[in-house]
Amino acid sequence: MTETMTAPPSISAGVAAVDVRIEDDASPIVRLIGRTLRDSARSGHALDALTRSTGIVALRSHDTPQAATISFGETGIDVSGGVLVEPDADITVDLNARFAPTADPSGDADLAAGVLRALTPPVPQWRAAAESFWAATRCLPGVPDVLIAVTEGPEGLEQVVLGEGPTQYLMAGTPETLAGVFSGADDLIAVLFSGALGIQGTLSQLSAMTGASWKVRYDV
Repeated sequence: MTETMTAPPSISAGVAAVDVRIEDDASPIVRLIGRTLRDSARSGHALDALTRSTGIVALRSHDTPQAATISFGETGIDVSGGVLVEPDADITVDLNARFAPTADPSGDADLAAGVLRALTPPVPQWRAAAESFWAATRCLPGVPDVLIAVTEGPEGLEQVVLGEGPTQYLMAGTPETLAGVFSGADDLIAVLFSGALGIQGTLSQLSAMTGASWKVRYDV
């Protein structure tokens, strides 16, 4: 059984939807790949790579045992856990650095390059990303009533305030940092530990917001 995720038609006229299929009870790496490919298709990014009809790519984490297989076919793209067949290309990446390769890919260089492009869709503008994040996660248990996102713009501090109520949570960073976290392109905890993100809230709120970020990142 597979779970089908169909990207909406691209904003580019005449571009067909891309069918991205993942396994039931898919592992985090499979979900991350599936969500990212869908984001690329939705934005019209790397469509030449997404719509190819043949090719099998093994994608491996550089620092964990996680691995997945991306299979291109006439009817779409299948993403499955592990590497159980001989791939046409083999790529090792940093999952916490937006699929940045940590070594030269082996095998079909053009196929590998296309997949790497497809796995790096542009992140949305930070305000739009915050609004989308809030719409998807505000009803989750433990999520504060109000989310405040703060960044430094060309004219000084800028912020967006989402929700209303007595409890609030503040996240501060560059526009790129906020966009990456809110869109799921970056892992909240990894970014927090890097020092690029500042937060203001309780430990229980951090736990809830981490779960919220995983919902967006892994499309669960």
